Amino acid sequence: MTTSRVLTWHVTASGGYETAWTETGDDMLRARGRAVGTVPEPYWVSYDLDTAGGFVTRRLRVTVETAERTRSLDLRHDGHGGWTADGERLPGFRDAVDCDLGLCPLTNTMPVLRHGLHRAPGERRLLMAWVSVPALTVRPSWQTYTYLGPGERGARVRFVSGTFRSDVEFDGDGFVVDYPGLATRLR
Repeated sequence: MTTSRVLTWHVTASGGYETAWTETGDDMLRARGRAVGTVPEPYWVSYDLDTAGGFVTRRLRVTVETAERTRSLDLRHDGHGGWTADGERLPGFRDAVDCDLGLCPLTNTMPVLRHGLHRAPGERRLLMAWVSVPALTVRPSWQTYTYLGPGERGARVRFVSGTFRSDVEFDGDGFVVDYPGLATRLR
């Protein structure tokens, strides 16, 4: 069964907003989103995300428009550890199965759903293909997700990457409700 949702966040880290139209079902997530931000400069973002079984990233297409220019990225994962950006092979991502679009609360959903961290104890250290916004550069990023327990509207999961740490609240479906320092979902 496929479930469709529309989610909107106030993205405090970018001084903007994001809306994502999502479909989940059969261990897969599809989403298309639009965001506007003002930090570090005014920009528009549009993205399309497709995952394979197990919520493993298959493809992320992103376009960013600023006053100066328009950039696009076509990030693909072959399901066997190979990643490409605009057709060029990316070294150093062999263990990554997820993308993480910067300033985007939606892309934290895949590892949480895959490992059930919105429902049960656990901790996972994962390599991500992290995409900066608005530059759209891709770099490897080690991230740790740790289940902390129930929250007001779901479960709290600690997110750690480098020196950054935030206790994020996810709803029962695995989507971000409150990500201190990044975004808060609008009701």
